[in-house]
Amino acid sequence: MVRVRGRSVGWVPPLLLLFAVATADANTGGQFRMISWIVLVPGIAAAICGVWGTAVYAVLAVVAYFVVDSAWPHQYQSGLPDFILVAVGGLLATLACALRVRGERRMLHIRDVADTTRRVVLRPLPPGWGGLDHAAVYLAADTEARVGGDFYDIQPGPHGTRVLIGDVQGKGLGAVETAAALLGAFREAGYHEADLDTVAERLETRMMRHRCHTAALGRAEGDRFATAVLIGFPQDAPDAVDIVVFGHEPPLAVGPGGVRQVEVTGGLPLGLAELGSGPPPVRRVSLAADETLLLVTDGVTEARDQRGCFYRHGDDVARAVAADPRVTAPRRLVRLVRDGTLRHCSGRLGDDTTVFAVRRRTDDEQPRRRPGRRAR
Repeated sequence: MVRVRGRSVGWVPPLLLLFAVATADANTGGQFRMISWIVLVPGIAAAICGVWGTAVYAVLAVVAYFVVDSAWPHQYQSGLPDFILVAVGGLLATLACALRVRGERRMLHIRDVADTTRRVVLRPLPPGWGGLDHAAVYLAADTEARVGGDFYDIQPGPHGTRVLIGDVQGKGLGAVETAAALLGAFREAGYHEADLDTVAERLETRMMRHRCHTAALGRAEGDRFATAVLIGFPQDAPDAVDIVVFGHEPPLAVGPGGVRQVEVTGGLPLGLAELGSGPPPVRRVSLAADETLLLVTDGVTEARDQRGCFYRHGDDVARAVAADPRVTAPRRLVRLVRDGTLRHCSGRLGDDTTVFAVRRRTDDEQPRRRPGRRAR
């Protein structure tokens, strides 16, 4: 548990304490015996060492007690009661260390399960996936769960590359299950369907089916919904994108010339289509080759400082772009908004937070092969 430059040094504090107690007892008068304090050595080892290390220190404590206590005249010896105290203390410390190690292993297993679940829901995206330069950061409000209701994905296909980002209402495993259902529908419809409005209808249908399923199971999740932004990068329009907004924050277009709000009429969130006239319409908007689309969830827009003021990420991005136009690169843009959000709320996230930036890859960003070498 205690490491310096990658090496475990957890054995050092108990060893120093062992020598300190033994040396102090040897250099104090007979009226002030402190050798019984050596029972603290296996106790400290139980907190920062392994089971075998704690057992070794328990034995060393007993041996050191016997040696140091025997060096004093008979009238100054602590005697058998303190010897039993040190021996029993070492045994209990070893048992406590065994329980601690078992709990740590269980915790690590649960964390691995959570990480696996997150990779299934939010699958890793290869660089340049679908001909897009992209970057994303996801911060779960529940740091122990490590996964929440935010979701995003990129799906290339024969009809162009599609992008989806969204936020499921609520938290917990129910939100994760809903996010997984929507991503599954998007990955299939985004690849097979030629029209983006059909993909939007498929997402709405999947949301309604999922709600019916959870209601049939008796869960109190019948009113769950999800906000989302669906983006299509059409092959026949390299200077434009198609956008469908399901009650979500519209994206920002960030370029060297500044930051602008993408003018898109939003519709109702996924799962609430019965309250309106159907899914929101598809809007085609122009997007320059050097502009990056920046999308965030409400973990960013609803982040508050100590005075209760909301975080205005657009203003931060505009100032950063004015100072350095290179900030428009997706990786730098995502890092800027992430750091600004954490700084604004002092690291106390009230909701799951996702920052996603994407743009078309330019010819200069396309991977190049070295001449004379065959691609694997």
